[in-house]
Amino acid sequence: MVMRRLFALIRPHSGRLALAVSASAIAELATLALMGTAAWMIARAAEQPPLAALSLAIVGVRAFAVSRGLFRYGERLASHDAALRALATLRGRVYDALVPLAPAGLPSFRSADLLSRMVADVEAVQDAVVRVFVPATTAAVVAALAVGFGFVTLPMAGVTLAIGLLVAGVVVPMVTAAASRRNARRLAPARAELAARTVDLLHGSADLAVFGAAEQALMEAEQAGTELARVERRASLTTATATTASMLVQGATTVAVTLLALSAAAAGTLAPVMVPVLALVALISFEPILPLVPVARHLLEARAAAARVLAVLDAEPPVADPDHPRPAPGHHPVIEVDELTVRYAGDREPALNGVDLRLEPGRRVAVVGASGSGKSTLLAALMRFVEPESGTVRVDGHDIREYAGDDIRARIAGVTQDSHLFHTTVRENLRLADPTADDERLRAALADARLLSWVDSLPDGLDTMVGEAGGQLSGGQRQRLGLARALLADPPLMVLDEPTEGLDPDTADDLVADLLASTRGRATLLVTHRLTGLDEVDEVVVLDAGRVVQRGRHADLVGVSGPYQDLWWAAAGHQPVPLRGAE
Repeated sequence: MVMRRLFALIRPHSGRLALAVSASAIAELATLALMGTAAWMIARAAEQPPLAALSLAIVGVRAFAVSRGLFRYGERLASHDAALRALATLRGRVYDALVPLAPAGLPSFRSADLLSRMVADVEAVQDAVVRVFVPATTAAVVAALAVGFGFVTLPMAGVTLAIGLLVAGVVVPMVTAAASRRNARRLAPARAELAARTVDLLHGSADLAVFGAAEQALMEAEQAGTELARVERRASLTTATATTASMLVQGATTVAVTLLALSAAAAGTLAPVMVPVLALVALISFEPILPLVPVARHLLEARAAAARVLAVLDAEPPVADPDHPRPAPGHHPVIEVDELTVRYAGDREPALNGVDLRLEPGRRVAVVGASGSGKSTLLAALMRFVEPESGTVRVDGHDIREYAGDDIRARIAGVTQDSHLFHTTVRENLRLADPTADDERLRAALADARLLSWVDSLPDGLDTMVGEAGGQLSGGQRQRLGLARALLADPPLMVLDEPTEGLDPDTADDLVADLLASTRGRATLLVTHRLTGLDEVDEVVVLDAGRVVQRGRHADLVGVSGPYQDLWWAAAGHQPVPLRGAE
């Protein structure tokens, strides 16, 4: 079932695959014909016939030698072309499957494990094309023709060769597969575990050092590496043992065919010149058969890897698009949230409970609350990452569930608390929002984010590398670069999700002021636990345990007793009272 679905995924490239199989079979048959013809020519030459009697054989040897190389090159070209196209198709399918899973559908996967599935497992599936399908089909074709030639020349030799090829090409690989099945199932998870441990070490090195856990984490990574090495060593040992067995069968079959040919020649039922021909044909016919031992291993590993890849493809997204979505909303949509309730699977209490909100062009709304109050869930519902339990989100008067998720997310962009910067230049990080943007637009976005003077001061300007995850930049610079990228995308709704997380107070206050200034005139949703600068927004919505407990302008909320006033005084350091009901 798994392999059937796997080959269904690469079916669009079956034409190139058939071309690769044909070229591979012709190349192997040319090798077989080359050795058989050369053997016949040498044996016949020993009888000192006229040169004309050998001319056809001489031409055949040259033709087979040349065609062998040409078709071998063609097979490599066609098989790798098909494999790489299948790889690109499958990797694209995996990425497309991951997009609707994010973020609510991804907690069941570790990030390093997902990376292993998308890279190592997809490449293992690719092996099913290059290392399984092509050599197995080629071996079957060559074996059938070699046995046919042997049977026509000397029936007993054909039967003996058939038995030897069946043992080496079917029995030994099946035994190998049975011995390797459990090991093959453990290989992909072992690779994923080592990848996960390595990522934890690299990305968490600072925290591990601070808490004295670096030695334990390193030991766990070493154990994962040891386990992977043990699995691979066992697989290699099994393959080497089976290959040796196949080579012994090859030798025994060749000897048996040679003895049968000698006996037939002595009895006068076979021409003496055919003895070396049969011997070499028997020997060379095993060349495409011997790789079937590692083919069995690659097939099992590809099957296990395919199962892991299909687990991603089959994962049910938390939100499904309608079969016939509405046309994308306009560039200035009005978004209305009415009695929205969201409950996560397994939770007794809803994460959001009866929330109302209105966002329209030029209106700026801030949502505040303690951790766990429902702020992130509100954003997830607006971006179609979670399905409401009740209530509605309307876009331009239509239920958001009538639109395709990608169309909704194309209208929403912004700055998050962990905006990702790629290990490339400032220019390429910005152009992620609009690949067609020229330098003038890039500089305008940087200027709006108050980052242009800093970029101009750099020796390489826009071509400056920002480092892994923006590691060469300060926290404020990373957030401002994320803001410039969001401004370049020019979304109808700008979302600012905890944009000051991890920044010092002065930098955070300056960034909030710049963020609000740069988003003036567009619909803006600021999600934050800091109250600085909220006097610039049109409405402040206070969430507590998923409910709206207060709403209004900053000046009005500060002046009345309630959660917002408590939070305001606690932030000012005068009255350290937590937000009521915060978990």
